[in-house]
Amino acid sequence: MKNLHDKLASRGAVSLSDEELLALIIESGSDSRDPKVVASNILATHGSLHGAIHQELNRLRMTEGLGLRRAERLVVAAELGRRVAICNSAVVDKISTDADVVRLMRAQMDSLAHEECWVLYLTSSNRIIERQRVSQGGVQATVVDYRLIVKRALELLATQLILVHNHPSGAAEPSDADKALTKRVKEAAALFDIKLLDHVIISKEGDYSFRRAHLL
Repeated sequence: MKNLHDKLASRGAVSLSDEELLALIIESGSDSRDPKVVASNILATHGSLHGAIHQELNRLRMTEGLGLRRAERLVVAAELGRRVAICNSAVVDKISTDADVVRLMRAQMDSLAHEECWVLYLTSSNRIIERQRVSQGGVQATVVDYRLIVKRALELLATQLILVHNHPSGAAEPSDADKALTKRVKEAAALFDIKLLDHVIISKEGDYSFRRAHLL
């Protein structure tokens, strides 16, 4: 492992492969098992680094050679990374494209096992006034009251808004219910000269923008 520590010290963490990063995280002086072998087992068992860090603790600990304590270390490291990503996303204060929306919200939504719907309230120059969760539900659906969305926009004097929700159980393509919600919010907001700029759906398989798909 000394060569990995030397590499980290001389070239930085960005130079390390996924396997090397895992090996350094799970390294333990009280365990004789080779961390690089265990790291290789983690990636082989769960398919990728992404697949590994999204595993439940009880499943992750069953990976050959890992065990509870080192699995806990990985889960904690993944959660730390998620929280840092959320902090970094807060730096975004202006929305120019749907990619900005995904960058802002993915860390918030990627680990959710249920659906949540959020609204970004914007000024006429696309600066974020507020981002607010307006509903949360089950694995496949959430109920959104479009009247409350418009009410909050009026309270904030927002002139534009963007809907964002996640699909935790499948692809990012919109359901009929998603399309109906988009239509209702757009029509209700238009009564008060508020524009629905986009509805963005985020899933582990990708993302979907109603504006990008020319549905808005």
